[in-house]
Amino acid sequence: MISNRRRRTVRGALAAVAATVAMAATAGTSFASGDPAGAAERAQASAGAEQQAGKAQGAAPAARAAGTVETPSFAMDGVTKQTGDLYMYWTDNQGGFKPGEFVTSGFDAFADSISVDNDKDGWSDHTWTVHKDGKLTYSWIDDDSEYHNSQVGTGWNIYPTILSPGSIGGAQEADLIGLDKAGVLWGYLGYADGNLTPRTRIGGGWGQYTQLAGQGDLTGDNKPDIVARDTSGVLWLYKGTGDYKVPFATRTRIGGGWNTYDRLLSVGDLNADGVADLIARKPNGDLFRYSGTGNAGSVFGSPAQIGHGFQIYNLL
Repeated sequence: MISNRRRRTVRGALAAVAATVAMAATAGTSFASGDPAGAAERAQASAGAEQQAGKAQGAAPAARAAGTVETPSFAMDGVTKQTGDLYMYWTDNQGGFKPGEFVTSGFDAFADSISVDNDKDGWSDHTWTVHKDGKLTYSWIDDDSEYHNSQVGTGWNIYPTILSPGSIGGAQEADLIGLDKAGVLWGYLGYADGNLTPRTRIGGGWGQYTQLAGQGDLTGDNKPDIVARDTSGVLWLYKGTGDYKVPFATRTRIGGGWNTYDRLLSVGDLNADGVADLIARKPNGDLFRYSGTGNAGSVFGSPAQIGHGFQIYNLL
């Protein structure tokens, strides 16, 4: 367990970075990384490290031993549409979120933020960040509270949708999948330093889907799964296979009527039962949780409202 001293150090670093971002935005100056966007990225990493250090989500230590958790619990990121401010919503382990915490301004330069749990202790330890200009970076804060950031690649704006459901190939590290504008789904295997293998074609025809989501295991076999919503509002399950060449099995219909939601996403396990859950937002901002059952025959339970007013955010 990380010491309280480190937690205080990280919290101080977060406050300092947030102040620097604000000054940079006001004065038109840049942070040490070269631009205010880099400072925003660092502030996000600091916030995640603080949460990790304090175990703010409160899970039982025995259930969070490194190497034992297949379905993590991540924060939900919300970027305000008007101002570009980043807020983090930590899970409360009871199926919902704690009140949102302001992290930094200037996050409107980013298209997505993708947390991963490579040591399988149930918490985010690294983050891929997709910039709107197509740059992909990988960042983390180590045990000495040192911030690290590296550029992984460019040209990632060819993918309207990018996510990491976990390790699609069975290795320790999480992987990425990207859906391109032609409807082809591609897989990238991740290394411990955030670098990626050359992409592998998963398959075509995915352009029929308007939403993809997944973080962890939905079916009880310890393999990450994803769900996909088609244009008619039907939701489909794609079970993970553990084979990176064919990472998903043939789809299974979950149910219809999902067009009532404008955003589907998963941050993993919301209610501390070891099964991934799904978050769904209505256009009016009402937020719902669909609890995972761990059963491929009946993937989700009934919806439960867990919030309102989330229409102000681009949820990541």
